[in-house]
Amino acid sequence: MRVPKTWLPILAKRVVNNLITEGLVESKVPLDELIRHTEALIYEELTVEDRLADEVRQILKSFEGEIERKRLDYKALFDMTKHRLVKERKIIL
Repeated sequence: MRVPKTWLPILAKRVVNNLITEGLVESKVPLDELIRHTEALIYEELTVEDRLADEVRQILKSFEGEIERKRLDYKALFDMTKHRLVKERKIIL
């Protein structure tokens, strides 16, 4: 995640306040609850790439012996695998 986790409450509060101020949303739940849910959504979106990288590492770990035996470039395999998963799952990074 490229944004410090401590910024998430601030970002969520700004997003919610701007949406309400502009009249784009009308809250049917308490403002604090809406901000907490918004923060959770922002966190979820910002950690997609981190979770994907973890998954790619797990995939490549299962082929560790073959990668070493054939002296394959781990970084290139990592990037290719990540790109393939992004394309297959239609993930926006």
